[in-house]
Amino acid sequence: MNELVFDGGCLCGAVRYRAIGELLSSSVCHCRSCRRASGAPSVAWFVVRNTQFTVVSGQVSSFRSSPPALRSFCGQCGTPLTYQHDDNPGTVDITTATLDDPELVPPTHEIWLSHRISWAASDPEVEHCPRGSGEGRDIAD
Repeated sequence: MNELVFDGGCLCGAVRYRAIGELLSSSVCHCRSCRRASGAPSVAWFVVRNTQFTVVSGQVSSFRSSPPALRSFCGQCGTPLTYQHDDNPGTVDITTATLDDPELVPPTHEIWLSHRISWAASDPEVEHCPRGSGEGRDIAD
């Protein structure tokens, strides 16, 4: 059986990663924390089990954006790469736009619409969640 393979990396190419297997979810997040970490009005994420994710080359830097949330990024160019929440220790969220082919992972829902900036675009074709996605995390960190 063929497994899905998702390759990606940072802007400067110092960090490359691979995710193999089934995606658990894909979303666009409008929470304030994601906006501040990325400098963008929203961030697209896809989620896999952390055992499916590997940094293939380079090293990531990380910081805690809040006590339960760990974000990683390229230490050379600053590209945001992953998000992990202590309430979901078996998963890792990966920034969709860092995929070599982000078209492979369209979002199925938008989360934290209650935090959306009024002028930011929203996709009426996907499920809308005023807060978290209901996948065990209902705080914006």
